[in-house]
This record gives sequence, structure tokens and C-alpha cells, in this order.
Amino acid sequence: MGGYRADDDYDYLFKVVLIGDSGVGKSNLLSRFTKNEFSLESKSTIGVEFATRSIHVDDKVVKAQIWDTAGQERYRAITSAYYRGAVGALLVYDVTRHVTFENVERWLKELRGHTDSNIVIMLVGNKADLHHLRAVSTEDAKAFAKRESTFHGDLRSRVHERGKCIHRSSYSNISCGE
Repeated sequence: MGGYRADDDYDYLFKVVLIGDSGVGKSNLLSRFTKNEFSLESKSTIGVEFATRSIHVDDKVVKAQIWDTAGQERYRAITSAYYRGAVGALLVYDVTRHVTFENVERWLKELRGHTDSNIVIMLVGNKADLHHLRAVSTEDAKAFAKRESTFHGDLRSRVHERGKCIHRSSYSNISCGE
């Protein structure tokens, strides 16, 4: 039978971590990508949450293990341990809260201190659909991403299509080693 693949049948397995301040929308990004769900009443993550999803990239099946880490300071000691072995990271900030963008540099330093130097990092400005409340300019974020040699993209976790493109792009860059 041609089209059937078992759940554990994949060509690549990638561990990806979602990091950033509490309340930036990491859990909703995870939920949107893995279950196509969004909740306005999402609660803060305690420790770490985990989900998987398989996607097709260039005729290959990529299984993503996505680890959603808590953004609160009190969980930092445990969550940084989950960075190990990650080949990709989405460093998320809230475009409507400038302080979350200011903290990106600290998150990036912590991430780079606990991961391989070849990790693919994408800086993600979340909640871009709230453009009337925007406090972080796309230009500032792109300049930071360029300076730090990361990718950049804005997302709206309420809208699914852009998120699929960001994740697909991340996995392509990981598998290509770009």
C-alpha cells in the first residue's frame, strides 16, 4: 500500500524549543501548530510541555518534537536543561510588549550557553495581528536578528497559515544545515 506511514515512520526527528517571556504566546503557537487550536484563556506553562507533529518537507517526513518552556524566572533552572539536544529554537516575543523584546538578548545568551553552536534560531514576533497595539517595529526585530545571525518572522497564533510557513522554513533550514 503506497501512501500509508506509521506514526513512528519518519526520515528526520528534530527537537525544537519554544522560549521567551511568560505571556508571549508560546503555548498557543504550540497548540496551533500541533492541534490547530487557539485559546484566549491559555494559562502559563509550569515547567515544560511537549508535543509532536510530523510534516512533509521536500518528499521527506520530518517529525518535530516541540518543547514549550515556561517563561517565568522561577522555572529557568529546569527549563534550560531542556535546551540540550535541540536543533532548532523559536525565540518568541510579543510585538505589543516591548519589554519582551528587550529580554530576547538574555534568552538568546541562555539558549546559546546550553545548545550546540549550529542550532537554527528564529526570532518570532507573535501577536502581529494586533498591529494597532504594536510596540516593537519589524525593522528593529530584523536588525537584531541580522546582528545575531538568526532568522526572523512575525506570527499571528490566531491565524494558522503563517505559522506553518515559519515551522516549515525552520525545518528546511535545519535539515539543510543553513
